[in-house]
Amino acid sequence: MDTVDVLDSVASVDSVDDGTDTAADPEAARSGSNGVLEDINASTAPAPPYHVYTRHEKWCMVGLVAVTGLYSPLPANIYFPAMPTLALDFHVSTEAMNQTVTAYLLMQGVSPMLWGTLSDRYGRRPVFLICLTILIGSCIGLALCPTSAFWLLIVLRLLQAAGCASTIALGAGVIGDISTPDERGGYFGYFNLGPMLAPCIGPAIGGVLSQNLGWRSIFWFLVIMAVVCLLLVLLFMPETMRSIAGNGSVALTGVYRPLVPVFGRKVKTLPRTPSPRKVSNNPFGIFLYPDISITLFFTGVVYSINYTVTATISSSFATIYPFLDETTIGLCYLATGGGMIVGSTTTGKFLDWDFARVKRKYPTDQLAHPADFPREYARLRTMPIHLVIFTASVFGWGFCMEHKAHIAVSLVLQFVLGWTSISILNTTMTLMIDVLQSRSSSATACTNLVRCLLATVLVAVIDKMTTTMSYQWTYVFWGLISASMLILMYVEIKIGSKWRRAREIAQDKETE
Repeated sequence: MDTVDVLDSVASVDSVDDGTDTAADPEAARSGSNGVLEDINASTAPAPPYHVYTRHEKWCMVGLVAVTGLYSPLPANIYFPAMPTLALDFHVSTEAMNQTVTAYLLMQGVSPMLWGTLSDRYGRRPVFLICLTILIGSCIGLALCPTSAFWLLIVLRLLQAAGCASTIALGAGVIGDISTPDERGGYFGYFNLGPMLAPCIGPAIGGVLSQNLGWRSIFWFLVIMAVVCLLLVLLFMPETMRSIAGNGSVALTGVYRPLVPVFGRKVKTLPRTPSPRKVSNNPFGIFLYPDISITLFFTGVVYSINYTVTATISSSFATIYPFLDETTIGLCYLATGGGMIVGSTTTGKFLDWDFARVKRKYPTDQLAHPADFPREYARLRTMPIHLVIFTASVFGWGFCMEHKAHIAVSLVLQFVLGWTSISILNTTMTLMIDVLQSRSSSATACTNLVRCLLATVLVAVIDKMTTTMSYQWTYVFWGLISASMLILMYVEIKIGSKWRRAREIAQDKETE
């Protein structure tokens, strides 16, 4: 499975008091709504940088959280090729084994709502350490799970998802902490290379391990990888949450300080001053804002439709292309992963370029209020193109499976589906961080909840749909659902910006 997060005053849409320490975070006091545009009345005196890390250090930090983000979808994708073998060993049907996927998806959607909120209050670093520790323990349990206890396999998969699912939300929170909107698209695209690498290499590794060393070796492999990641975070990753670390110039102590500080070594640090105790915000409050809900919904629909393809590749290919073994089926996932990697890198750079272009069209000094800047237009205006291509590929996938087209056609469609789906996800997630910068972990967690719950439903019904309706008409149906999301995209661009603007202006008046 592939997907994600942060503060409360510079950009909170859910609480007036976010506990932001403006002394430690001068930029928060200087910036406009959500840190997207500078206050047009700012002082002419040189203002402190948004973050003291150099550009090189920021890229290294994003690379580090990209590695941690790999562990959110990796346990799901590395597992797929071994499912037929697991069904035989545990003496259950393929449909029953799909319950382990459904359970994983369910917990993957729910758990970031807790971890994302905790990280927005207590910091990124401690939550990273806790989540990775849970992941290691659950993988050890799965590797030792007796084949007579299928219920235990499901429970441990739930625990595994609880540990690893939040790394994307936490990584998104780090990006929101250290980056400005002008550079955020590129950083987020680079960050997603980690999560998107899992669908590329996970099934291939899982197929090789399962076929040659047995399915238990998959979980021992995950134990080793997770321990390495835990050590990287423990040794090198500093706290970035702005209410704790400010713009990177605040001296860190205790759990917030890495064992081997390598970031910001040349920066003159300031002693940390106590900040007001943050009030916990209910992340579900984000759903009360119509512009946010619309974006979350069409993102979740696109993701879940693509996930029905990814989750059923192994079973579909085993039937349609019986000459493929476990290892070869695992290698077929490289097409999906390759498309996601290409989409993630190209979309990130384009988002930065397009944002700068729109910003020149709407200069700061000509806006009556920072909230007047059309963020939705700046981020989403090219996304309908991706959706049209994605929809056409969904139609093509159904016809390809129904008529048993050459495997090369299937691989090309996988690539296009991966490319367009991650391009849409990157775009909407960048917008979410722009709008909810101070709570970006919670925002990413909400996105994760919607897409995982929708994917859980679709995965649960996809086998029955293809059996009763055929592959062709099943994916015609989902293609039409996908195409209908164009309406919501245009509603978000045209009307969503008005809802967001009214909310931010009202919030600014309340804080005056």
